[in-house]
Amino acid sequence: MQITIDKNSGYCFGVEFAIKMAEDEMENQDTLYCLGDIVHNDMEVKRLREKGLVVIDREQLQELSNCKVLIRAHGEPPETYKLAIENNIELIDASCPVVLKLQHRVKNAFDKMERENGQIVIYGKKGHAEVIGLTGQTLEKAIVVMEDADLEKIDYQRPVTLFSQTTKSTKGFYALSEKIEKRIKEAKGELNELDFNSNDSICRQVSNREPQLQRFAQENDVILFVSGKKSSNGKALYQVCLAENPRSYFIENELEVEQDWFQKADKVGICGATSTPMWLMEQVQSYVLGLEIEELQD
Repeated sequence: MQITIDKNSGYCFGVEFAIKMAEDEMENQDTLYCLGDIVHNDMEVKRLREKGLVVIDREQLQELSNCKVLIRAHGEPPETYKLAIENNIELIDASCPVVLKLQHRVKNAFDKMERENGQIVIYGKKGHAEVIGLTGQTLEKAIVVMEDADLEKIDYQRPVTLFSQTTKSTKGFYALSEKIEKRIKEAKGELNELDFNSNDSICRQVSNREPQLQRFAQENDVILFVSGKKSSNGKALYQVCLAENPRSYFIENELEVEQDWFQKADKVGICGATSTPMWLMEQVQSYVLGLEIEELQD
């Protein structure tokens, strides 16, 4: 059995940067608070918890003062920064530069739409940390859409500016954009440049992984896709693998691997989401190699 770990899988720059900042801070103190899971991977969250990272929610943040709190790569709405000032909280801001740039673009577009009686629409998962940060730039007026049913929230007689959560599927974004454009044409009878402004704001480090994973899934007989179950990016990229290779399996760690997925002559590919640590994929590789040894001894 040949086992290969996808060299393009693993942490994106933003997640890697946030974890490095957390580890650097914890070298000098026993406890560091983090607003939400630093990454959507329970195994990595557990590892960092053992180093002193304490995950808190927004309600708990309101009770804190005179301490340090890490802002993860997903970014935060303006209210979080305001609260930090009021409670004398030092923020260790590890917001991804790509997310910060998108927040700025959304804020500018929102100010323009307010003047023109328009709407900001965000393709993303409602309640996702990054989306909360984006809607916070719009005084919570942005319309969050992910499925066709969500399109009913949009007023197609008014101008629409569309953005995307940075980790969504490129294919999904353009499909949604076409549907909105079609509905505006149906509502108005025509479409001019002031009616609809579609902005592909998906992170290129994320979107480039789709064609890379397509090739990787085709090159291997079995795909083990390693990701936290809460990762939106993981769910989307797993579907890319599954579309190319029906013997693709979504696992959170090596304990979910089943021996009957493999045959001795298989080429096995291990890959993961932008929130999947390399050490976890290597752990899965070692486990599967152990299964192969057991098979050869039978």
